[in-house]
Amino acid sequence: MPFIAITTSGRPLDAAEIETLQQETTRLMAEIMGKKKEVTAVLVDQKPAGSWSIGGVSLAGQGGTSAHVDIKITQGTNSADEKARMLEATREMLEAVLPGLHDAHYTVIDEVPATDWGFAGISQDARKRMAATAA
Repeated sequence: MPFIAITTSGRPLDAAEIETLQQETTRLMAEIMGKKKEVTAVLVDQKPAGSWSIGGVSLAGQGGTSAHVDIKITQGTNSADEKARMLEATREMLEAVLPGLHDAHYTVIDEVPATDWGFAGISQDARKRMAATAA
């Protein structure tokens, strides 16, 4: 039940680019990280170029686009290799969808403890225990 927030800055994205970021991120999460597409949420948030700086210089002054991808997953559900592949695949996807992507773009995989990660108001830990009890 991952949640991915993609923040971009620079030129405004069109609807097709936003949709592609959402679809491709969902696909990568399923193929690489083994996550269910139907519960993978992706939020694309755009910020003005002047609100993002690299090296103390705003993107408005540098041109181009930058991005930060924050992937939240339940702790311990993916291997180091899967996470490394996801980081690389996310970079490739961003470069394909966002021409002129600045080298200083970031992807972070946050692993949240199962007791602290809720879906529909129930923690992942509680879901696991409920499933074990039902089995």
